[in-house]
Amino acid sequence: MAPATDIHQKAIALIGQLPQDKLIAVVQLLEFLAQPPQSSKASPQEARLLEVIESHICEEEQVHLNTLRDRCEWGELSEAEYQELIGYEDLLEEKRVKRLEALIQLAQIRNIDLIRLNQQIQLRSQPSHAV
Repeated sequence: MAPATDIHQKAIALIGQLPQDKLIAVVQLLEFLAQPPQSSKASPQEARLLEVIESHICEEEQVHLNTLRDRCEWGELSEAEYQELIGYEDLLEEKRVKRLEALIQLAQIRNIDLIRLNQQIQLRSQPSHAV
């Protein structure tokens, strides 16, 4: 038997053993994997939108923000630190709004819904452990 046939039969056998609740997730994954590959190079507009979507504050700022949040919970912030925390939270809110706007635009360009786009972006940002 050819290797491709073996793997297909193995996949079918494994799918047959799955409980109904897991079958839904497997079908969604298979639908995603069966999609024709996006061109390996995103258009300049898509690349710009992806840059906005994947934008985060740097690790050093995130650590500092977490410290400010923790100290705020314990009532240990000076007025200047409290204003700094408010500034960070305003910045993050602005980033979330811009990210959502970019997600909507990219979904429209790719002609897919936001849920599927978000799944694609999450898969894209996860490291692959395939051998």
